[in-house]
Amino acid sequence: MDLRPPLRRILRAPRRLLAAGAAVVVLAGAGTWTVTSAAASDDRPAVRRTDQVMAVGDGVRLDTSYFTPGTAGRHPAVLLGHGFGGSKEDVRRQAEDLAGSGYAVLTWSARGFGGSTGKIGLNDPRGEVADVSRLIDWLARRPEVRLDRAGDPRVGMAGASYGGAIALLTAGHDPRVDAIAPSLTYWNLADALLPNGVFKKLWAGLFVSSGGGCARFEPALCRMYERIAESGTPDAQARALLEQRSPSAVGDRIKVPTLLVQGQTDSLFPLGQADAAARQIRSNGAPVDVDWIAGGHDGGDLERARAQGRVRAWFDRYLKDEKGTATGPGFRVTRTGGVDSTDGAARLRGASAGTYPGLRNAPQTVPLTGRAQQVTHPAGATPPAVSALPGLGAGGGLARLSSLGVGVSLDFPGQYASFESAPLTGDLRITGTPTATLHVTSTSDDAVLFGKVYDVGPDGGRPVLPAGLVTPLRVQGARSGKDVTLTLPAVDHQVQKGHRLRLVVASTDLGYASPAAPATYTVALKGDLSVPTAPGVRTAAAPLPSWVWWLPPTGAAAALVLLLAGRRRTTAPAPDPALAGVPLEITDLTKRYAGARDRYAVRDLTFRVEQGQVLGLLGPNGAGKTTTLRMLMGLIRPDGGEIRVFGHAVRPGAPVLSRVGAFVEGAGFLPHLSGRENLDLYWRATGRPAEDAHLDEALRIAGLGDALERAVRTYSQGMRQRLAIAQAMLGLPDLLILDEPANGLDPPQIREMREVMIRYAAGGRTVIVSSHLLAEVEQSCTHLVVMDRGRLVQAGPVGEIVGAGDTLLVGTDAPVPDRVLEKAAALPGVASALRADEGLLIRLDADGTAARLVADLVRLDVPVTSLGPHGRLEDAFLTLIGGSA
Repeated sequence: MDLRPPLRRILRAPRRLLAAGAAVVVLAGAGTWTVTSAAASDDRPAVRRTDQVMAVGDGVRLDTSYFTPGTAGRHPAVLLGHGFGGSKEDVRRQAEDLAGSGYAVLTWSARGFGGSTGKIGLNDPRGEVADVSRLIDWLARRPEVRLDRAGDPRVGMAGASYGGAIALLTAGHDPRVDAIAPSLTYWNLADALLPNGVFKKLWAGLFVSSGGGCARFEPALCRMYERIAESGTPDAQARALLEQRSPSAVGDRIKVPTLLVQGQTDSLFPLGQADAAARQIRSNGAPVDVDWIAGGHDGGDLERARAQGRVRAWFDRYLKDEKGTATGPGFRVTRTGGVDSTDGAARLRGASAGTYPGLRNAPQTVPLTGRAQQVTHPAGATPPAVSALPGLGAGGGLARLSSLGVGVSLDFPGQYASFESAPLTGDLRITGTPTATLHVTSTSDDAVLFGKVYDVGPDGGRPVLPAGLVTPLRVQGARSGKDVTLTLPAVDHQVQKGHRLRLVVASTDLGYASPAAPATYTVALKGDLSVPTAPGVRTAAAPLPSWVWWLPPTGAAAALVLLLAGRRRTTAPAPDPALAGVPLEITDLTKRYAGARDRYAVRDLTFRVEQGQVLGLLGPNGAGKTTTLRMLMGLIRPDGGEIRVFGHAVRPGAPVLSRVGAFVEGAGFLPHLSGRENLDLYWRATGRPAEDAHLDEALRIAGLGDALERAVRTYSQGMRQRLAIAQAMLGLPDLLILDEPANGLDPPQIREMREVMIRYAAGGRTVIVSSHLLAEVEQSCTHLVVMDRGRLVQAGPVGEIVGAGDTLLVGTDAPVPDRVLEKAAALPGVASALRADEGLLIRLDADGTAARLVADLVRLDVPVTSLGPHGRLEDAFLTLIGGSA
């Protein structure tokens, strides 16, 4: 349900708003309106936005925004829903884009979110779904909206996750909906959260927390969650409650054109959810297209521009009645083909078929071998195996792995059975859900198992779990033995010649609830692995991005020109041998704010960092520090200038970034694992050899001692920060970047953090630290870079900046009036003047001298009693930035 922060980025595409001279606030009907206008772009008319709070009954008020084109006449309408934990503002930019394309677009914050009131009902037909029908009533009365008949507007619905489900549900409950385009969503919420009788505890917990706590939900939902969370076992009442709120409950009534966009890296709503929706809606006689994008709730590339473009084309075809509009193939899947060497991004290519093949198309048998094996289920289900990492996969390295179709996996010896194929004699493309038959015996009445298929390379290295997906299975009545069919997760994955497939059946998984009591399972294989291949799905032969094929010919030609130009721009410059020993050199670095030609986050920034330095990056809020660090880490591209690390130009995914370690606002750790286990899991996720981690050295520098063997949930904040820095130090990177490492620490912990940085740099390595604690920076850093408004103000050794001759403390025997202070700041040779406890802090420019300053101050009747260089970093910092902090 689009839980944030991992996926609050799903539907964002920037567009500027025109600041009106004054907002017009009026009362209309039951709501409050605020009217603004969005600026016209070069190729689209202006968009008008109207905000209104609508009363929908039962005391519930919905916060809405209405976007209309600047052109006259009636237009088809679109309702855009947001993801769980979000609000209408998350879809504002897509709404503006659709309005600019000729649609009247209504967005709203669902019950319990944003500015709307009411309890969260998980798309209750009597709550959230009824609310949308009232919004359709409202659209039917608007003069801008095209009508099919009185009270029946021409309307489509789109949205991701929670917003996608409300589109499906409304189409089943309200016959006025004409077309839908849901994405990353569920068909049966009970199957999504309670799959095969197993409680998906981590995702369920994230739902409750992102909703603001159990009390924010309808009482029946809160009671259900607390009951299952305590017992760990779903019950029939829970399934019924969730199914009532599922599109599957009204699936036979959804008879409108449907575009289903589903994510491949998604342990919350996997591909099987879209498959069930497609089969039902198609059986109703409605057109259905299916699109599997690379990303999902677990991270990866969400392909926003392409997916939203396809949604717009879908509505053009079915709402505007533009019969000639190409909406794309009946089925499309994004496939990854390694990493682009120029920018480190996953190479994405589209494969397509005229019709959706389903999940069991053209199965191929893969023989597996392996004897019957005993599997231990440990008491408390601890330690658990790891497949997907809900809430942690959408940023940093884990997101990069997800974009390549690779999950983070960890199985504990003795807690799983394994069955393996012979090396494949040719490439094998799996597209759909593999199946296998098992015989399971348990020392307990029920067995809970987790099945997954690994791709194992010929060198026997770390196996790959495609998309990090696993299938849970509760086997009831297993004490006497039972045959079961294991339907594995749907994937699209290429297994290369010489690789093997390994079926693993584990007794635990981090994301799910397992029985607390210990047990022993015996798992035997009864038949071969059946693998769907969908041979009719063919990958495009051309190296163009897959969306180009369905653009009009002129657009395709333009896309090709832009693509080739982009490739020329992103070619990495050759290394500079003269800088091979220099950890960092930044030259004329520039980054503009998105959508702004003349507003800069960073502008013409130049500085250099040498080996063994601890450099403090200082500046007020908005100075550009974080943007600079993000460019340095390869997370965003600069608009100008360059960054070189040890002579190599930095690009996203550049190999030289393996010499850089980063700590940015803490790290996500698994609380039940020890510190050492967390670090080991993180390093394994990088795919680098264990011996390269230098774990013991990093831990010695971090100084965690015996605490390393304790569960992270027992750590203090200071210990967690040190563990996070130890994680950044794994591999002993030559350049370590720390962003606000002292946040939340008390003075003793800050002192410990200072010692960690000093010890790390003492080995000849380099540390860059961004911090707002000036006194701490003064004690721990050897050099400083001071920024303000995106520009470099000063750089150099701490001693020089603190005791710089161009910044003077002028002692006075009486406070200086404001008018005199202003005159002092305007004196020739003065760069800035600030009031201090002892008098004035004055920074001289290149033409200023102390003697001339004293003479000018005396002429202004300033009672000067002393003059000398200041000695505190805080004073120097404030004078350097002119007090803007």
